[in-house]
Amino acid sequence: MPLFCDVALPVPVDRAFTYSIEGASPVVGGRVLVPFRREQFQGVVVALHDHAPLADDASTAKVRPVLRVLDQEPVLSEHLLQLGRWIAEYYLAPLGEVLRTMLPLGAEMRRETAYSITCRGTAALETPQQQSLNANAAEQAEHAVLAFLAEHGQSRAAILRSKTSASAATLHQLVAKRMIERESTATARELRTTVRVAVLVPDARLPRLNENQQRLLAELASAGGRLPASEIRRLSLPESTLDTLVRRQLVRIEEVPADGLAEGFLDGFALSRDLASSSVPVEAMLNDAQRETMLQIAASVHARKFQPFLLHGVTGSGKTAVYIAAMRRALDAGLPSLLLVPEIGLTPAMLAQLRFSFGDQVALLHSALTGSERTAQWHRIRRGEAHVVVGTRSAVFAPIANLALIVIDEEHDTSYKQAELPRYHARDVAVMRAKLAGATIVLGSATPSLESWANAQREKYSLLSLKQRVGNRPLPEVSLIDMRQEFAETGQEALLSRAMTAEIEATLGRGEQAMLLLNRRGYSFVVMCRACGEKLECENCAIALTHHKSGAEDDLRSPVHQRMECHYCGFRRTVPKLCPKCESEHLYFFGVGSQQGEERLQELFPHARIARMDRDTMRHHRDYERILARLHSGEINLLVGTQMIAKGHDIHGVTLVGVLGVDHALSLPDFRSAERVFQLLTQVAGRAGRGELPGRVLVQTHHMDHYAIRCAAEHNYLGFVEQELRYRRLLHYPPAAMLTNILIEHTDPAKASQWASQLGQWFQHQTFPGVRVLGPAAAPIARIKRIHRFHLILKASSRKQLAAAVRQMLAFADAAEIPRRQITVDVDAVQLM
Repeated sequence: MPLFCDVALPVPVDRAFTYSIEGASPVVGGRVLVPFRREQFQGVVVALHDHAPLADDASTAKVRPVLRVLDQEPVLSEHLLQLGRWIAEYYLAPLGEVLRTMLPLGAEMRRETAYSITCRGTAALETPQQQSLNANAAEQAEHAVLAFLAEHGQSRAAILRSKTSASAATLHQLVAKRMIERESTATARELRTTVRVAVLVPDARLPRLNENQQRLLAELASAGGRLPASEIRRLSLPESTLDTLVRRQLVRIEEVPADGLAEGFLDGFALSRDLASSSVPVEAMLNDAQRETMLQIAASVHARKFQPFLLHGVTGSGKTAVYIAAMRRALDAGLPSLLLVPEIGLTPAMLAQLRFSFGDQVALLHSALTGSERTAQWHRIRRGEAHVVVGTRSAVFAPIANLALIVIDEEHDTSYKQAELPRYHARDVAVMRAKLAGATIVLGSATPSLESWANAQREKYSLLSLKQRVGNRPLPEVSLIDMRQEFAETGQEALLSRAMTAEIEATLGRGEQAMLLLNRRGYSFVVMCRACGEKLECENCAIALTHHKSGAEDDLRSPVHQRMECHYCGFRRTVPKLCPKCESEHLYFFGVGSQQGEERLQELFPHARIARMDRDTMRHHRDYERILARLHSGEINLLVGTQMIAKGHDIHGVTLVGVLGVDHALSLPDFRSAERVFQLLTQVAGRAGRGELPGRVLVQTHHMDHYAIRCAAEHNYLGFVEQELRYRRLLHYPPAAMLTNILIEHTDPAKASQWASQLGQWFQHQTFPGVRVLGPAAAPIARIKRIHRFHLILKASSRKQLAAAVRQMLAFADAAEIPRRQITVDVDAVQLM
């Protein structure tokens, strides 16, 4: 038996830690529980050996033992470990953080944190500053924590925060000041093997019910008579509501196995009968172009060799049918498949179609599932009970053995890029996983990213094309409306142009459906004082507060039901009556958000059945399912929303799409702005005319001649790519060059600025052939959540040279005692804000 093991821990350190083995022997790829400082961490074993650490190595001279072996068999296969090492190397992320991201098994362990006072904290408690009645709120909060710990000794975090009302930030500050110590422990948690489902009792006689009870019964009825208990908890109803209905025998509780598609998946399966239009196998419904494309993919799958395809198919060309038919061919050969979608909102429809085609062999993975649900699905996949896996970004790490086919739907979508450490791009990770597994990978989109298109032109990817819509339906006719001319002729800045209003009226009058894109949340997105020009900003972020109203059920004109909200940190405040700076009462509300758009549409079209789709209305996956079901049934005939409405929805009754404003996105300080506008316009235009009736698209714009808008109106992807690539080559931006964005962040702007300057000066004195350094400079959004942000942008023609420069910079930062936690390295950054 080996004497030592190297363990990758989820800490911001680029190394593994050595522990001695005193009991059961761990396995490489398995998890262990180990001590780290005064805490206990769950880590992954990456090596077993008999080599004791060197005695003169102060960091490892004292080897501590493994506390517990959690797995008898590896939870990460050798090829997944290899993938994790590649991610750590490519994205310059600690291996332990990468492996933690790959394993959604946190629900199997329960962590408890306790705090105790230190000698420094005891001394500080006795200082006059701590005892002063004039201490500020932060000092008073710290004093309360120290006093409680001095009196009661070590206390669990939940009790300490409850008794002292201390925030997590207060405890973090005291730990940083070494006035208190934190100690954490981890214990195994018994996972539930069943879940509770509320079932509506049929034909029950209804007694007199209160409002909450009526609401719950209505929710059950709309969900087909069954609703998991976890879903009911998300409705914010009192727990007694369900208990009362059970006691009155209006609802009964059933226990169902947690292994299958339970909890949040039951309703998705119910939708499949509405979404699947025929009992005929998908392959039999393919046209010639689809069949030829599918056969090329299937041949590669059966050859069991790495083969990347870029599938460029116009909107409505039937890419999803090709995916499913290829997955059926793989499954018939006993080979599993993985399909990724960019957002959770797209999983219900995709899950329903896969369940209709593959039944119980489908598993689902995404972040909106509970910890127990994710764990149950993960184990089903690992045991080989599910041969088709669908999910969002993190599903790329699903423990699928003998993986043969990976499909990335809407591969251009920036949602595939992780915003937190490790900042991986699921599309690129999927390509590497396919390479390691000898699998086929298909990247599908109507608007492929320029990086993927460039790879196809360099013949790194094989290009497949679907140039016609299913049934030879025409692409929608796109008309541009010049809002400059509209203003000149009417003298008014209107939300809807005259042509847009007339077209919506005509569409609704014919009994057809319309969708309107208004890609800004809230009611108004800027509030400004007309007297002094002050803009109401978030107190935590360098960003304007957005004006929101509470809802249609409230008196929206009342200030009580209005608020200002930050979409970055969640800060809220009431709408002031006077300007906070000059006390003028002349506050002006600029801009129209989706909430105001919905209100205006209700005034203009009082007989329309209107709904809104944005982050404020779509808070849970059931919200997506309900609104999509209402759209399919025709209950909604006018939908307004943000970019959510543009992604992958196949509503055959929609014949008109209106775009009410994307001009602001063209002025963002980001080199991808034009590409994003082109993709958004093309995708949202693709929602029109997917049924028997032809579609039409109206785009209101002030930039009639911009190439992104002009090419989108002409359905001219190749024309846009040619123009955009010319600019990218001139300015050395991807895909003409490699790019890494380095963020330096701190709550103290002086420290952030100092560290950024140090790194900038270091780069000036170094020579990295082929590497260009821009900055340092304040980030476009200079402060988020009270953290001040500076950045440097590195560009190079060689990925190897760029990575070497960044690694040397990180080594310098360590030597200069710039904390690694304050430096964010974003390799292949998709946005620079």
